[in-house]
Amino acid sequence: MARVSRPEFPAPVLVTTTAALEAVTARLRQEPFVTIDTEFVRERTYWPELCLVQLAGENEVVVIDTVAPGMDLTSLGALLDDAAVVKVFHAARQDLEIFLHLFDRLPAALFDTQVAAMVAGYGDQVGYDNLVSSLLGVQIDKSHRFSDWSARPLSPAQIGYAAADVTYLRLVYAKLLAQLEREGRLDWVAAELATLNNPVTFRPDPLTLWEKMRPRTNNRRMLGILRAVAAWREGEAQRVNVPRQRLLKDESLMEIAATAPDTVDALARVRGVSRGFAEGRSGQSLLEAVTQAQAVPEADLPRLPKGRGKDAPRPSAALIALLKVLLATCCEAHRVAPKLVASSEDLDRFALDDAADIPAFHGWRNTVFGKLARELKAGRLTMGVENGKVKLIHD
Repeated sequence: MARVSRPEFPAPVLVTTTAALEAVTARLRQEPFVTIDTEFVRERTYWPELCLVQLAGENEVVVIDTVAPGMDLTSLGALLDDAAVVKVFHAARQDLEIFLHLFDRLPAALFDTQVAAMVAGYGDQVGYDNLVSSLLGVQIDKSHRFSDWSARPLSPAQIGYAAADVTYLRLVYAKLLAQLEREGRLDWVAAELATLNNPVTFRPDPLTLWEKMRPRTNNRRMLGILRAVAAWREGEAQRVNVPRQRLLKDESLMEIAATAPDTVDALARVRGVSRGFAEGRSGQSLLEAVTQAQAVPEADLPRLPKGRGKDAPRPSAALIALLKVLLATCCEAHRVAPKLVASSEDLDRFALDDAADIPAFHGWRNTVFGKLARELKAGRLTMGVENGKVKLIHD
């Protein structure tokens, strides 16, 4: 790709008052789109602590100091709600989680350039720096990537670094949008953005969190306790605002599920549980959760999801290898990231069950890969090599 000259942008402005923010958001609501990013800290808390919001329109770039004394972000919420203005993010998940917690709703008219880049053939979960380099020929300064964004005052270099995340994003968005329009793939992006537009994506059911620990036991009582204590941990981590793993690690929850402690002493013997924790408010409520789980009727206890557990069938390694080759071949031909089409778990499920309902058998994914995967498994499609590339051979 031809390199372009480094684009010139207006100098970023630091916004530290509610009045200035209201003026900025009023102007930006007249724009067709605005690029957005955030800086936050989360190492010691469950909820991200928002420190900066960066916004860019056609003619201005601002860095909002969200922790400035007296700062009211109501007008920012109104901008995010305005469906007439497209909100452009890169790798939006953490930003969206922050805004959902802050305003209790997600931004309207969302566009994620990381998703768009995957659809446009720039690889799996391409980073912002690499995408800017690929599309614009610009190298972004990374020296302030690990700044403590909660510390004040901010240096001019920090402000410039933060602003770069939205200035170049304007050009990235324009180039990706033009490419996707030419290739007729905007609908592909819209299908992916539906997940990001759903609050459930960021607020999972606490009673399903135990499944992510991938327990291997078929003991339903143990699974019932694990379900209860995983849900308890989520609620308690939110209440005391500490990361869930800092409150209690997965390994400790698994041991609690296995041993079902019913006293402070028994709880304190669990690896990773201190005496102080066991004797405190959190320990007492955890013991109550275990007791309640012990009382759940047998019929209401959970089972491992299909395909899990020690005795669960395993797919043929050779079949999985063939499906992965087919996936890579199809995605190479269509210039789309394989991870966007089918995950390893999706391939495992299909290898074990012809009727598996996976995303690859719906919409554009089915056109790119799904229908061919069915043909391969049914023996109606083979693969060979021609001129150094995999060739699909239909019977």
